[in-house]
Amino acid sequence: MCERNNVWYLIFYKYFNVFSVANCMADKKKLDTLRRRMSADEINALPLFHYEGPVHVIRNLTDWDRALPDVCDASVLGFDTETKPTFRKGKVNAPSLVQLATANAVYLIQLSWLSFGPYLANVLANGDILKVGVGIRFDMLTLSKLSPFVPAGLVDLGSVAKVNKLSSQGLRTLSALFFGWRISKGSQCSNWSLSDLSQRQIIYAATDAWVGRLIYLKMKDLGFLAPRKNAALESRTRTRKNKDT
Repeated sequence: MCERNNVWYLIFYKYFNVFSVANCMADKKKLDTLRRRMSADEINALPLFHYEGPVHVIRNLTDWDRALPDVCDASVLGFDTETKPTFRKGKVNAPSLVQLATANAVYLIQLSWLSFGPYLANVLANGDILKVGVGIRFDMLTLSKLSPFVPAGLVDLGSVAKVNKLSSQGLRTLSALFFGWRISKGSQCSNWSLSDLSQRQIIYAATDAWVGRLIYLKMKDLGFLAPRKNAALESRTRTRKNKDT
Protein backbone atom coordinates (compact mmCIF):
# COMPACT_ATOMS: atom_id res chain seq x y z
CA MET A 1 0.00 0.00 0.00
CA CYS A 2 2.82 2.37 0.92
CA GLU A 3 4.64 1.57 -2.31
CA ARG A 4 1.51 2.29 -4.37
CA ASN A 5 1.08 5.64 -2.62
CA ASN A 6 4.70 6.49 -3.31
CA VAL A 7 4.20 5.72 -7.02
CA TRP A 8 1.19 8.04 -7.23
CA TYR A 9 3.09 10.73 -5.34
CA LEU A 10 6.00 10.50 -7.79
CA ILE A 11 3.65 10.67 -10.79
CA PHE A 12 1.85 13.70 -9.32
CA TYR A 13 5.14 15.41 -8.42
CA LYS A 14 6.53 14.85 -11.92
CA TYR A 15 3.51 16.23 -13.76
CA PHE A 16 3.04 19.08 -11.29
CA ASN A 17 6.62 20.16 -11.95
CA VAL A 18 6.13 19.92 -15.72
CA PHE A 19 2.95 22.02 -15.43
CA SER A 20 4.73 24.61 -13.23
CA VAL A 21 7.67 24.88 -15.63
CA ALA A 22 5.29 25.32 -18.58
CA ASN A 23 3.45 28.08 -16.73
CA CYS A 24 6.71 29.83 -15.84
CA MET A 25 7.85 29.68 -19.46
CA ALA A 26 4.50 31.10 -20.64
CA ASP A 27 4.71 33.91 -18.06
CA LYS A 28 8.28 34.72 -19.10
CA LYS A 29 7.25 34.84 -22.77
CA LYS A 30 4.37 37.16 -21.90
CA LEU A 31 6.69 39.44 -19.90
CA ASP A 32 9.26 39.49 -22.72
CA THR A 33 6.49 40.55 -25.12
CA LEU A 34 5.31 43.31 -22.77
CA ARG A 35 8.85 44.57 -22.24
CA ARG A 36 9.52 44.92 -25.95
CA ARG A 37 9.58 48.51 -27.15
CA MET A 38 6.95 49.19 -29.82
CA SER A 39 8.05 51.40 -32.68
CA ALA A 40 6.15 54.54 -33.68
CA ASP A 41 5.19 52.85 -36.95
CA GLU A 42 3.72 49.87 -35.07
CA ILE A 43 1.66 52.14 -32.83
CA ASN A 44 0.46 54.30 -35.73
CA ALA A 45 -0.74 51.15 -37.52
CA LEU A 46 -3.07 50.22 -34.64
CA PRO A 47 -6.81 51.02 -34.75
CA LEU A 48 -7.77 54.37 -33.21
CA PHE A 49 -9.64 54.16 -29.90
CA HIS A 50 -11.69 56.79 -28.12
CA TYR A 51 -14.05 56.71 -25.17
CA GLU A 52 -17.72 56.46 -26.18
CA GLY A 53 -19.45 56.39 -22.78
CA PRO A 54 -21.16 59.12 -20.73
CA VAL A 55 -19.20 62.36 -20.23
CA HIS A 56 -20.31 65.04 -17.78
CA VAL A 57 -18.80 68.53 -17.96
CA ILE A 58 -18.71 70.09 -14.48
CA ARG A 59 -19.03 73.88 -14.38
CA ASN A 60 -20.61 74.59 -11.00
CA LEU A 61 -21.20 73.01 -7.59
CA THR A 62 -24.64 71.79 -8.62
CA ASP A 63 -23.03 69.77 -11.41
CA TRP A 64 -20.44 68.50 -8.91
CA ASP A 65 -23.07 67.47 -6.35
CA ARG A 66 -24.68 65.32 -9.04
CA ALA A 67 -21.32 63.69 -9.84
CA LEU A 68 -20.19 63.20 -6.25
CA PRO A 69 -22.09 59.96 -5.39
CA ASP A 70 -20.52 58.13 -8.35
CA VAL A 71 -17.06 59.62 -7.67
CA CYS A 72 -17.11 58.78 -3.95
CA ASP A 73 -18.45 55.29 -4.59
CA ALA A 74 -15.46 54.49 -6.83
CA SER A 75 -12.52 52.52 -5.47
CA VAL A 76 -10.39 53.54 -8.48
CA LEU A 77 -10.49 56.83 -10.40
CA GLY A 78 -8.71 57.37 -13.68
CA PHE A 79 -7.11 60.80 -13.31
CA ASP A 80 -5.60 63.38 -15.61
CA THR A 81 -5.35 67.14 -16.10
CA GLU A 82 -5.11 69.38 -19.15
CA THR A 83 -3.30 72.71 -19.27
CA LYS A 84 -3.28 75.54 -21.77
CA PRO A 85 0.06 75.31 -23.58
CA THR A 86 2.57 78.10 -23.22
CA PHE A 87 5.21 79.08 -25.71
CA ARG A 88 7.22 81.33 -23.38
CA LYS A 89 10.34 79.92 -21.81
CA GLY A 90 9.97 79.51 -18.03
CA LYS A 91 6.22 80.21 -18.00
CA VAL A 92 3.95 77.44 -16.71
CA ASN A 93 0.18 77.71 -16.81
CA ALA A 94 -2.09 76.29 -14.13
CA PRO A 95 -4.31 73.33 -15.06
CA SER A 96 -7.52 74.25 -16.84
CA LEU A 97 -9.25 70.88 -16.65
CA VAL A 98 -9.36 67.92 -14.25
CA GLN A 99 -10.60 64.56 -15.53
CA LEU A 100 -11.97 61.79 -13.31
CA ALA A 101 -13.05 58.41 -14.71
CA THR A 102 -15.22 55.96 -12.75
CA ALA A 103 -16.52 52.61 -13.96
CA ASN A 104 -19.68 54.40 -15.12
CA ALA A 105 -18.69 57.76 -16.59
CA VAL A 106 -16.04 60.43 -17.05
CA TYR A 107 -16.29 63.82 -15.32
CA LEU A 108 -14.50 66.86 -16.73
CA ILE A 109 -14.14 69.69 -14.20
CA GLN A 110 -13.56 73.01 -15.97
CA LEU A 111 -11.47 75.10 -13.60
CA SER A 112 -12.14 78.24 -15.63
CA TRP A 113 -15.78 77.92 -14.50
CA LEU A 114 -15.36 76.28 -11.09
CA SER A 115 -12.09 77.17 -9.37
CA PHE A 116 -10.15 74.35 -7.74
CA GLY A 117 -10.93 74.09 -4.02
CA PRO A 118 -11.92 71.81 -1.13
CA TYR A 119 -14.86 70.29 -3.05
CA LEU A 120 -12.35 68.43 -5.28
CA ALA A 121 -9.27 68.48 -3.02
CA ASN A 122 -11.15 66.36 -0.46
CA VAL A 123 -11.50 63.56 -3.03
CA LEU A 124 -7.86 63.81 -4.09
CA ALA A 125 -6.76 63.66 -0.43
CA ASN A 126 -8.91 60.60 0.31
CA GLY A 127 -6.61 57.59 0.58
CA ASP A 128 -9.54 55.17 0.32
CA ILE A 129 -10.08 56.20 -3.31
CA LEU A 130 -7.18 55.36 -5.63
CA LYS A 131 -6.30 57.98 -8.21
CA VAL A 132 -4.37 56.45 -11.12
CA GLY A 133 -2.61 58.10 -14.05
CA VAL A 134 0.70 58.88 -15.74
CA GLY A 135 2.71 61.70 -14.15
CA ILE A 136 0.05 62.00 -11.49
CA ARG A 137 2.33 63.38 -8.76
CA PHE A 138 3.28 66.39 -10.89
CA ASP A 139 -0.42 67.01 -11.62
CA MET A 140 -1.18 66.95 -7.89
CA LEU A 141 1.70 69.33 -7.19
CA THR A 142 0.37 71.89 -9.67
CA LEU A 143 -3.15 71.60 -8.24
CA SER A 144 -1.90 72.01 -4.67
CA LYS A 145 -0.49 75.39 -5.67
CA LEU A 146 -4.03 76.53 -6.46
CA SER A 147 -5.42 75.37 -3.11
CA PRO A 148 -3.18 73.56 -0.58
CA PHE A 149 -3.94 69.90 0.15
CA VAL A 150 -2.02 66.65 0.73
CA PRO A 151 -2.84 64.08 -1.98
CA ALA A 152 -3.27 60.43 -1.03
CA GLY A 153 -4.04 57.14 -2.74
CA LEU A 154 -1.91 57.84 -5.82
CA VAL A 155 -0.69 55.27 -8.33
CA ASP A 156 1.66 56.54 -11.05
CA LEU A 157 1.26 54.13 -13.96
CA GLY A 158 4.57 55.20 -15.48
CA SER A 159 6.38 54.38 -12.24
CA VAL A 160 4.67 50.99 -12.02
CA ALA A 161 5.74 50.27 -15.61
CA LYS A 162 9.31 51.28 -14.79
CA VAL A 163 9.45 49.07 -11.67
CA ASN A 164 8.29 46.14 -13.81
CA LYS A 165 10.94 46.94 -16.47
CA LEU A 166 8.49 47.85 -19.23
CA SER A 167 9.92 49.97 -22.03
CA SER A 168 6.53 51.66 -22.46
CA GLN A 169 5.77 54.13 -19.67
CA GLY A 170 3.49 56.72 -21.28
CA LEU A 171 -0.29 56.55 -21.63
CA ARG A 172 -0.22 56.19 -25.43
CA THR A 173 2.45 53.48 -25.47
CA LEU A 174 0.96 51.56 -22.54
CA SER A 175 -2.49 51.49 -24.16
CA ALA A 176 -0.90 50.22 -27.39
CA LEU A 177 1.04 47.59 -25.47
CA PHE A 178 -1.81 46.26 -23.31
CA PHE A 179 -4.83 46.68 -25.59
CA GLY A 180 -3.57 47.08 -29.15
CA TRP A 181 -5.13 50.55 -29.37
CA ARG A 182 -3.86 53.85 -30.65
CA ILE A 183 -5.14 56.88 -28.77
CA SER A 184 -5.01 60.28 -30.42
CA LYS A 185 -2.82 63.03 -28.99
CA GLY A 186 -4.01 65.59 -31.54
CA SER A 187 -5.78 67.87 -29.05
CA GLN A 188 -3.01 67.82 -26.45
CA CYS A 189 -1.73 71.29 -27.32
CA SER A 190 -5.13 72.91 -27.87
CA ASN A 191 -6.44 75.78 -25.73
CA TRP A 192 -7.89 74.09 -22.63
CA SER A 193 -8.78 77.41 -20.97
CA LEU A 194 -11.65 78.03 -23.42
CA SER A 195 -15.05 78.52 -21.79
CA ASP A 196 -16.64 76.08 -24.22
CA LEU A 197 -14.55 73.05 -25.08
CA SER A 198 -14.93 71.51 -28.52
CA GLN A 199 -16.36 68.03 -28.91
CA ARG A 200 -12.94 66.89 -30.02
CA GLN A 201 -11.36 68.20 -26.82
CA ILE A 202 -14.05 66.57 -24.67
CA ILE A 203 -13.52 63.15 -26.31
CA TYR A 204 -9.73 63.49 -26.04
CA ALA A 205 -9.82 64.44 -22.35
CA ALA A 206 -12.35 61.73 -21.45
CA THR A 207 -10.34 59.07 -23.30
CA ASP A 208 -7.12 59.85 -21.42
CA ALA A 209 -8.75 59.42 -17.99
CA TRP A 210 -10.73 56.35 -19.01
CA VAL A 211 -7.72 54.58 -20.54
CA GLY A 212 -5.63 55.35 -17.45
CA ARG A 213 -8.16 53.47 -15.32
CA LEU A 214 -8.16 50.52 -17.73
CA ILE A 215 -4.36 50.36 -17.70
CA TYR A 216 -4.36 50.25 -13.89
CA LEU A 217 -6.86 47.37 -13.89
CA LYS A 218 -4.77 45.51 -16.48
CA MET A 219 -1.60 46.00 -14.44
CA LYS A 220 -3.41 44.70 -11.37
CA ASP A 221 -4.61 41.65 -13.28
CA LEU A 222 -1.03 40.94 -14.44
CA GLY A 223 0.33 41.17 -10.91
CA PHE A 224 2.35 44.32 -11.59
CA LEU A 225 0.94 45.96 -8.47
CA ALA A 226 2.13 43.27 -6.05
CA PRO A 227 3.36 44.93 -2.81
CA ARG A 228 6.86 43.51 -3.09
CA LYS A 229 7.32 45.10 -6.51
CA ASN A 230 6.03 48.50 -5.46
CA ALA A 231 7.53 48.83 -1.98
CA ALA A 232 9.90 51.50 -3.29
CA LEU A 233 6.99 53.50 -4.72
CA GLU A 234 5.04 53.29 -1.47
CA SER A 235 8.16 54.26 0.51
CA ARG A 236 8.68 57.36 -1.64
CA THR A 237 5.01 58.29 -1.20
CA ARG A 238 5.22 57.96 2.60
CA THR A 239 8.45 59.98 2.69
CA ARG A 240 6.87 62.75 0.66
CA LYS A 241 3.79 62.79 2.90
CA ASN A 242 5.97 63.02 6.01
CA LYS A 243 7.83 65.97 4.54
CA ASP A 244 4.56 67.70 3.72
CA THR A 245 3.28 67.25 7.26
